[in-house]
Amino acid sequence: EGFSSVKCFLSLYRFQACVYFASVFQAMSCGIHYLASVFMAVTPNFVCGFPGNVTSVLFRNSSASSIEDIWTLWTSTENYIVVQLENGEIWELDQCSRSKREVGLDLAYEYKGNKSVFPCSDGFLYDDTKWKSTVVTQWDLVCDREWLAKLIQPTFMLGVLIGAVIFGDIADRLGRQRVIWFTSAGQFVFGIAVAFTFDYYSFVIVRFLLAMVSSGYLVVAFVYVTEFVGIKARTWASMHVHAFFAMGIMVVALVGFLVRTWWVYQIFLSIATLPFVLCCWMLPETPFWLLSEERYEDAQKVIDTIARWNKVSTPCKVSELCSVQQDDLSSGRMGDDDTSSTKKHNILDLFCNWQIARRTITVWLIWFTGSLGYYVFSLSSVSLGGNEYLNLFLIGAVELPCYIIACVAMDKLGRRNTLIPFLILSALICVLIMFIPQDFNILIILANMAGKFSIGVAFGLIYLYTAELYPTIVRSLAVGSGSMMCRVGSVVAPFCVYLRSVWIFMPLLLVGIMALLSGILTIMLPETLGKPLTNTLVEATEMGRNKKSCSEKTPPAHSGAALEKIEMFGQERISADK
Repeated sequence: EGFSSVKCFLSLYRFQACVYFASVFQAMSCGIHYLASVFMAVTPNFVCGFPGNVTSVLFRNSSASSIEDIWTLWTSTENYIVVQLENGEIWELDQCSRSKREVGLDLAYEYKGNKSVFPCSDGFLYDDTKWKSTVVTQWDLVCDREWLAKLIQPTFMLGVLIGAVIFGDIADRLGRQRVIWFTSAGQFVFGIAVAFTFDYYSFVIVRFLLAMVSSGYLVVAFVYVTEFVGIKARTWASMHVHAFFAMGIMVVALVGFLVRTWWVYQIFLSIATLPFVLCCWMLPETPFWLLSEERYEDAQKVIDTIARWNKVSTPCKVSELCSVQQDDLSSGRMGDDDTSSTKKHNILDLFCNWQIARRTITVWLIWFTGSLGYYVFSLSSVSLGGNEYLNLFLIGAVELPCYIIACVAMDKLGRRNTLIPFLILSALICVLIMFIPQDFNILIILANMAGKFSIGVAFGLIYLYTAELYPTIVRSLAVGSGSMMCRVGSVVAPFCVYLRSVWIFMPLLLVGIMALLSGILTIMLPETLGKPLTNTLVEATEMGRNKKSCSEKTPPAHSGAALEKIEMFGQERISADK
């Protein structure tokens, strides 16, 4: 049924299909910039610099004429390198300090005599066998400046959070089209600008702005495509925006493998947005937004264009749509004594009673866990051993089938019955990985792919499930607050990954606990498959208490005739972000 919906969408709705694929193509650039730092901010092996020219280098039982020949033997940060200078001085080079031997007649690795310890005032020497240059080597973000390197990804994710809030509001005020133009151009401009930053602080500031426009685009793109796509294909269309994001992660792995200088790497990644920037000005404004702003003539022009592309001989008239909607709204007011629909609602309405409050806490936890697990698995993939580029590529590729499985399962088994097993499965996989010997690299990578797959299904499903769990009067508020928790999870995720230095399995333990708790709490949520959307908080509460009464007596928000007429305008929108 799902595949037939997509086939019908592609064949009958040519205009919407073109708009959809053009819009989601740019979502790849969001995936690119979100994960670019996994290679751009790599910290290679390094030691303190030395004051002079080297004549001999010694590492354990191996000697060489230059330090570059020693890096292949380097196995631990606790190692040190012994060098002899032209003036006869012998130095021991650690990562964050260097020692000068007071008495050095023979060059030997072990030394029990007196040493004078000095700071790394001559800079650092880096292993450039894998990466010729990273932002860490560019600005010496090691030792006492290591914390600056660890702030690169969290500050980017903070920009993601702020950008989603700002551009989501601007899109409602100025229109989706203008925001898509601005954020698309911004991704290209700021992406290129990152490569030409002159110091660490300018680098972080420009990447913060890049995060804002990338997040803004992704939020508005979700709204944009769902307002153009019909009801039958909307689930598949919205879910597969995530698939293009995953393709962006795969592009990061490919470019990282081919380009080993960070600023050239950044330029190549940013060029991926150029094709869309050149043609995004052709995208129209959504009729839904034009109608909400009472720009009826502009809305009619877009509708006529859609009709020509789709070869519809008798296009809809805006006057007919408005009259049908007004009739339904009038009849709805006469038949419903509840005046809460006209009341202004706030975040406290999501905690109006115990049933709704428990539902809100559970939904927020799932959003947070989904984002946390998604980024922990993604960011950790380069530290699993083996080929880090292949690892990241596979972590991105595994998302493509997971969204297909999610779409099929949520329509066949239900939203809750799909969410529960995949959350618990992701928790079990986290535990399983802890028991896999570290020498079994292939098995560890496969297990991490399975974990990313299961958390990806849950993460993709929660977007639609949240919208269906809440009534019309607070639906946007519920989805918006949930997506805010999602972004909080994305800010926390990099710090969670850094806990590997405390215990290698600490990130997996935290994700596993959160996923298990979320899966257990999800059992208390009502199933929404095949049930009409609720209008009031009373109806939403009853959906959790009495499944039968909810499915029988809750009316849809509009009559069938009205829904049929305004299907393409996307009455129920999902505004969300990774």
